[in-house]
Amino acid sequence: MSREMHQLDDEPKPRQSRFSFENQGTEPEPEQVRREASIDADEAMHSQVWTPETSGGGLTSRREAHPEGAPRSKQVSGSGRLFAQVISSVIGVGVITATLFSLWMPGSLMPGNLQNRMAQAANPSQAEALTATPAPLPLGFPVKKIGIVVGHRGSDSGAVCSNGLTELEVNSNVATFAQMKLIDMGYDVELLDEFDPRLKGYQAGLLLSIHADSCDYINDSATGFKVAAALSETKSENSSRLVQCIADRYANITGLRYHYQSVTNDMTRYHAFSEIDPNTTAGIIEIGFLNLDQAILTSNPELLADGIVAGIKCYMNNEGVSDPGTQP
Repeated sequence: MSREMHQLDDEPKPRQSRFSFENQGTEPEPEQVRREASIDADEAMHSQVWTPETSGGGLTSRREAHPEGAPRSKQVSGSGRLFAQVISSVIGVGVITATLFSLWMPGSLMPGNLQNRMAQAANPSQAEALTATPAPLPLGFPVKKIGIVVGHRGSDSGAVCSNGLTELEVNSNVATFAQMKLIDMGYDVELLDEFDPRLKGYQAGLLLSIHADSCDYINDSATGFKVAAALSETKSENSSRLVQCIADRYANITGLRYHYQSVTNDMTRYHAFSEIDPNTTAGIIEIGFLNLDQAILTSNPELLADGIVAGIKCYMNNEGVSDPGTQP
């Protein structure tokens, strides 16, 4: 989901190991050396507070310097600073590595809950969509009317598979089942062509266009459905509620996953969105991939219609969803 060292001494001096005993009278006992190292480390970690010198790029201690002939504090301070820089570098490399790994890792490998939270973060308004008050409609607006665009009908066949199956055939079967079920529920429902002249200024409580995705094999992850809504400053709550309702109900009923990663500009800028009345909430759904999902698309169109109808009912009645995030 983007996947300097400072000179410590004021004057250059030959570097000398803190365990070198040249120019000293006697060699300290090993126990003394160990004790000195322990004390020095403690002082370096807990007692030294460094501030920039006014004279330049060096560093100095707020504590008083040790007397001449006892250079131990500067050497220990250098060790402390080197230790801190090493730790800082290790932490920085770890953060960069984790970030690159998270960006590289495909969404299909992530746990479902993590995918849900990432999708919410990308669009926080979705988490509040179903608790928002629907945008008011003009008096007399046909709120019980639903328009269903049969993708490609009256224009072309849409995608054509190697076995002769066409997208138009799949879209028509699902749309017809959805129309019958919604009519039984008391809605006024009409099927529309892809470029139906009635779309200009179309007024309805909801307009939904039904399509299916590519016949071509893309990869093993190219399975599932996608849904997008017409974006509008005046109906942003309605659009969010529509997407959430359909995504939740369709996934739960059909068992297909919400392939939100591949929602395209062709969906979000669907031509009908700019033709209809501004007060008409509209959306588009790709009900499945004609390649990997072909079995359910052809053998059980009524089940797919049940998922769409349940999503529309959820939106029209302002129902809640089981998880306001994106379905895995």
